[in-house]
Amino acid sequence: MTAPSRLALVPFVSVANMMRLVHHIGLERVLVELAAEVEADFRRWPEFDKTPRVASHSAVGVIELMPTSDGETYGFKYVNGHPKNMREGLQTVTAFGLLADVATGYPLLLSEMTLLTALRTAATSAMAAKWLAPKGARVMALIGNGAQSEFQALAFKAICGIAEVRLYDIDPAATAKCAANLAGSGLRVVPCRSAEAAIEGAQIITTCTADKAYATILSDNMVGAGVHLNAIGGDCPGKTELAPGILARSSVFVEYPDQTRIEGEIQQMPADFPVTELWQVITGQAPGRQSAAQVTLFDGVGFAIEDFAALRYVLGRLKGTGFYDELDMIADPDEPRDLYGMLMRAG
Repeated sequence: MTAPSRLALVPFVSVANMMRLVHHIGLERVLVELAAEVEADFRRWPEFDKTPRVASHSAVGVIELMPTSDGETYGFKYVNGHPKNMREGLQTVTAFGLLADVATGYPLLLSEMTLLTALRTAATSAMAAKWLAPKGARVMALIGNGAQSEFQALAFKAICGIAEVRLYDIDPAATAKCAANLAGSGLRVVPCRSAEAAIEGAQIITTCTADKAYATILSDNMVGAGVHLNAIGGDCPGKTELAPGILARSSVFVEYPDQTRIEGEIQQMPADFPVTELWQVITGQAPGRQSAAQVTLFDGVGFAIEDFAALRYVLGRLKGTGFYDELDMIADPDEPRDLYGMLMRAG
């Protein structure tokens, strides 16, 4: 049997190679460049196919597919969310993704996306805050110090100029882990014993807890005027972090309303609760922050266009690095109609 053609060999980025790529580029630079890539795709939002993620829910978690296409390239991500996994020594979120050429249907890239999702989530959060947070914000509270927390802190440092992070988690070991990982990052890191202490003096508050529950991580009286809320923990039905009163007095910005109303903080609110799509702010079609006293809220649940941008970024950054393998994924007979003959020659 002849060797497969180059079109049949698909670049595959393993976890090990994703780590090599990030170290090769530099973590904070990756976050900055990812944010720019995501923002660029938000600017051309109308070009994309858009649909809420295709979800299979169970009592213990969710498995989802997140597809999109800009007409030239197609992408999807497979991702799960199982909060109970942590108690079993497993990741709460795992993912992989694929890009394909629309003209041929052939895959262009297969990649791990557990690490990449953490990177793109943090990059998107900081990109949104660049448009919505108070000017000159330097202090951020991080409520929930799990797997996403360090990425969020470093993205806000690199993209928004945050200088101090105030940490709180119901598990002190998680806070200690986060503080240790951020030592030497250039951030002032302040571990706190309560959510109330963590938000003291913070202009930006990020909530990123993992439990699948209608939780009140922040009550209405905890959020003062002028802050920006980056709410990324409410990301599936039945999972929220903020008291409804906070949403009622906030200007709420979302990725894709049809998905966020199912999965985000606004699932608590009436179906006609007003929101602004973030891409409209970026393109100048809608206002973002309009006053110093305004409370802005990014109800971020993650959307397929962000994963598409992240995969495209990785594909572009692979060139010349060697940080990938080539998978023989596509059957490639000499005669396209003779798939049977190809199979039988293998014997």
